[in-house]
Amino acid sequence: MKIEDFTKYERARILGARALQISMNAPLLIKITPEDLEKIKFDALKIAEIELNSNILPISVKKPFPAKKTEKLKRAKEIKLSEKRKKEIEEREQEEIAKEGEIMAIANPDDEIEEKVSDENVEEE
Repeated sequence: MKIEDFTKYERARILGARALQISMNAPLLIKITPEDLEKIKFDALKIAEIELNSNILPISVKKPFPAKKTEKLKRAKEIKLSEKRKKEIEEREQEEIAKEGEIMAIANPDDEIEEKVSDENVEEE
């Protein structure tokens, strides 16, 4: 595989594994001159990166694909409600609206008084 084919996570994992091997005195897979080793200060991670960039590492990454499904998607069926069921749903909605109105009246009792006063003023004129 080419370096471009790896994700940054796979690349980090490969570099880490190879750097560990190098730090445990594994033989280098690429010839590096002693001057170059001194330049990189014998850093195992940098040596591993040089090996990875030269496409010399015998490390592969398995990338399994998800199982392919060949069957067609099924459409959702429309549910037909009976007339009785429709009426029950409508009644529940109306009850919920009525409860919300009661809650609002309890929460803001001053609003009702102001409405009554303004209605009385309109009738007097």
